[in-house]
Amino acid sequence: MKEKKEIFIIAFALFSLFFGAGNLILPPYLGFKSGELWWLVTLGFSLSAVLIPILGILAYARIQGTMYDFGSKVSSIFSVIYCFIIYAIAIILPTPRTASVTHEIGIAPLIGTSPLSTSIIYFTLVFFFVMNRSKIMGFIGKWLTPGILIILALIIGNSFFSIPVDFGNNSYPNPLVDGILEGYQTFDAIGAIVAGGVIIVSVNLRFKDAGFEQKKAIIGKAGWIAGLGLLFVYTGLIFTGASFQTAFEETIKRSSLLRGISSISLGEAGDILLSLLVSLACFTTAVGIVVGTADYFQSRWPKSKFIYSFTALVSCILGVLMGQFDVTKIINVAIPVLIIAYPVTIVLILLNIVPSKLNSAFIFKVVVYTTILFTIPDFLNSVGWGKSFSSFTSWIPFSNLSIGWLIPAFLSFVISNGIQKYRGKEV
Repeated sequence: MKEKKEIFIIAFALFSLFFGAGNLILPPYLGFKSGELWWLVTLGFSLSAVLIPILGILAYARIQGTMYDFGSKVSSIFSVIYCFIIYAIAIILPTPRTASVTHEIGIAPLIGTSPLSTSIIYFTLVFFFVMNRSKIMGFIGKWLTPGILIILALIIGNSFFSIPVDFGNNSYPNPLVDGILEGYQTFDAIGAIVAGGVIIVSVNLRFKDAGFEQKKAIIGKAGWIAGLGLLFVYTGLIFTGASFQTAFEETIKRSSLLRGISSISLGEAGDILLSLLVSLACFTTAVGIVVGTADYFQSRWPKSKFIYSFTALVSCILGVLMGQFDVTKIINVAIPVLIIAYPVTIVLILLNIVPSKLNSAFIFKVVVYTTILFTIPDFLNSVGWGKSFSSFTSWIPFSNLSIGWLIPAFLSFVISNGIQKYRGKEV
């Protein structure tokens, strides 16, 4: 009975670590833009923002190590570079975005303070929680997550009765793919391998006497519970956005849409509840990312007494500096970064999930380097340089949808496994 309770606490904490700024403001906007095809973007969004992140947690359950272990089969140099890039992205983009969203939606409309004041107070609290990391999972799982879920249930539930469901037309050229790409903006695949390390440490602290397989089962169950929670919430938010399509101007911003839906659904209490929801959701994610980053650097320099606190302090200072930008600007900057970083992360997660006979070091190298190679055209397109190379990249399947890496990665996996089997031994 105690173990089941602990699993739910870990699952709730994991949900909160995932459910941050992007997870809150992106789904309603997806529904708003997709209208009658809300279910199709839900499917795409769920693939990249639910399935892949939860597979990342399951991969952690198998590895029970750090992010370094995700890419170590490629090479130690690759893994170190990959970890540095991912942690840098996590600290520079999604973490400050949580402060920016908190300010725009949760603080400024009620108090009217400056972005700098909000960021300073916000990251001071983040630093305090990070420095008391042994109590984080319990506090988040027992108190913060239930608060988040209650407010979400009020917004989504009341929206069904606040306005007649009147789905408009879809404005996305490829709803399924657009849903997948918008799921990149949640950073949840990256969040899985950042926050997953936090879960590993917490499970080791809570279940000191448990064996490898027992810990694997605990992490796996918590991961699936958190994934189901995310799926229900995302579906509800996307449906809500779609049902409100005729209630707002087509050019409305993501954050303004969320606030408008909350006001219509919950009336005068909507602003206060939304402010509380945004603040809680963003804060738990920021804490998880900073803890994960500090944990990683502590694992690289285990004898250092200061590396954990130093990393946490630098992360929070960067959060204050980057948190001055508005949400839309941070999202726009993140697009090309995610286009090149997300596919490699997805591939590493999947390779760590498949049976060991299908993921030798040789297969890791072939698939990962192929993915990186075919991600470059997608990256060039995202920054406006793709036309110069269109004659060379037009033959790549799905390159016009910014997922040109998908087929080459799959083929390289199949071919490298065929080569390995033909040679009759692990390459």
